[in-house]
Amino acid sequence: MSYRNRVLMLAGLDSLIVLFAIYLSYVPLHPSIETFSYQQIVWSTAVLLVLHHVFASIFQLYNKAWEYASVGEIVSIVQAVSFSIIGLAVFQLFLDFPVYWRALFTAWTIHVILIGGSRFIWRMFRDRYISKKEDMEKVLIIGAGQGGTLVARQLLGNPELGLKPVAFIDDDFRKYKLQILGIPVVGTSKGIVDAVEKYGIDKIVIAIPSLSRKEINRIFDECAKTKLKTQIMPKIEDIMIGKVPVSQFRDVEVEDLLGREPIKLDIEGISEYVSGKTVLVTGAGGSIGSEICRQICHFTPGKIVLVGHGENSIYSIDMELKNLYRDSIKIVPVIADIQDRDRILEVMQEHKPDVVYHAAAHKHVPMMEYNPREAVKNNVFGTKNVAEAADASGVKAFVMVSTDKAVNPTNVMGSTKRIAEMVVQDLADRSTTKFVAVRFGNVLGSRGSVIPLFKKQIQAGGPVTVTHPDMTRYFMTIPEASRLVIQAGALARGGEIFVLDMGEPVKIVDLAKNLITLSGYSVEEIGIKFSGLRPGEKMFEELLNEKEIHPEPIFPKIFIGRALHEQDEEVRYLLENFEDFTTNDLKEYVINLANRRETRKLLVAK
Repeated sequence: MSYRNRVLMLAGLDSLIVLFAIYLSYVPLHPSIETFSYQQIVWSTAVLLVLHHVFASIFQLYNKAWEYASVGEIVSIVQAVSFSIIGLAVFQLFLDFPVYWRALFTAWTIHVILIGGSRFIWRMFRDRYISKKEDMEKVLIIGAGQGGTLVARQLLGNPELGLKPVAFIDDDFRKYKLQILGIPVVGTSKGIVDAVEKYGIDKIVIAIPSLSRKEINRIFDECAKTKLKTQIMPKIEDIMIGKVPVSQFRDVEVEDLLGREPIKLDIEGISEYVSGKTVLVTGAGGSIGSEICRQICHFTPGKIVLVGHGENSIYSIDMELKNLYRDSIKIVPVIADIQDRDRILEVMQEHKPDVVYHAAAHKHVPMMEYNPREAVKNNVFGTKNVAEAADASGVKAFVMVSTDKAVNPTNVMGSTKRIAEMVVQDLADRSTTKFVAVRFGNVLGSRGSVIPLFKKQIQAGGPVTVTHPDMTRYFMTIPEASRLVIQAGALARGGEIFVLDMGEPVKIVDLAKNLITLSGYSVEEIGIKFSGLRPGEKMFEELLNEKEIHPEPIFPKIFIGRALHEQDEEVRYLLENFEDFTTNDLKEYVINLANRRETRKLLVAK
């Protein structure tokens, strides 16, 4: 039905209701219609008709979507009818007609009942007959607060989604046995399994936006016992800006189950050193580098230079950022290899960045065990090239992305990252540029993460391979890691190693079990196989040596350390004699050097 026809239909219906209300308000009060002045009845009817349509227009009664009618619509009806009746009383007083207050009150009551009833009857008819589906999935909503009510209202008003909310779960005992939108609150999170069995639930939706990750983990553990698909409502801010509808539920991800709240940024401090400035990011096409670029763009730099060796990845992040920030930020894609010293210096001199984020590196532990020479060339020489070019170009702050594997490293990758830290720290002692490094644990969703591997194994029917039942790692999300890197630049004084308080380490086997459950399978169906430690792997990782830790965090959840780097002479020896090393000697040298052990003496002894 067109908007014009809809308005005409409602206006015509309301006109009949007004006439009926006038008639019923006068006639039953006296045995004969002659008791009233015929002139008064005609004038009162005409005036009430006009006033009703005027106030119906003012309060937009003809513009409401009555299939979603609620308390707000009732208030609008009461307001429009009340002003109409008051206006009629004023008119009768003005013309010296006798004012029958009982008749006006009766007219007001009938008017409200019939106008409201006509609207809500349509909603009831639509919900019960037109939109009814027999094959709808029954939904259990976790959370009977604003989020849960929002989800329930959306599902009730959109039966075409095929989802029917039948019960709420909430840990607030005061809500137990209450009904919200006609849906009962049937228990607490401890009773999820019982509720699923009792009400024949097909799907669970977690609808508590304020939940901490620890609480989500606890609730998900209960939901997992039902073996039903469990989803979570979108973020409230995404709903409010229209980014996603309420009903676009997303799957619970491993990131939701970390049990640790994300770090809060010093927005003012970051804006001061980023907004309007030129920022250069190496490895800008990688998982960490590209997220750094996205986060940086929130602070509106004047120019952001995207440096990377991979053409496709740089093209991808370039197009993504230009679609969002084309009119506000100058975005420059640059194809360059950090091992090419002259090219890196050329890029630095051309763009003169104020801040550099160095995220380019080789990160796969087993791969670097087989290719130690490439690890040194990229992670050590590449970092040296970028850092010295930054120093020569007058960069104000240089932030290197490091790893927890640089602490007491047993592998080539971690050792080369620790040596890269030494290179950066050495420059910090003699440069006006503030050189710092940032260490964090494994990043969920990054290209080097175990998550993609586990997902492939699950899709293939299993088993999921885990190295050891006791192996633990620190985990964080890509956005968290990127925010820490950005925050470090604002806190930098020069020479620091920044580390995030990452909470408790997570067992890899527990991560695998969660991922299997999130994929809709049981651990028994997929299976877990322990394969043993790979070359260079440790059972657990550290974030700082005991000697490196400052007792108090410099920023909430951020610790600062000044790692020792007295092996400057040994680092120079590695750089100057790199080509003379055999593969085995190179591996031994970099691991010993990173662990502050004797290096050249070992080679001489050989």
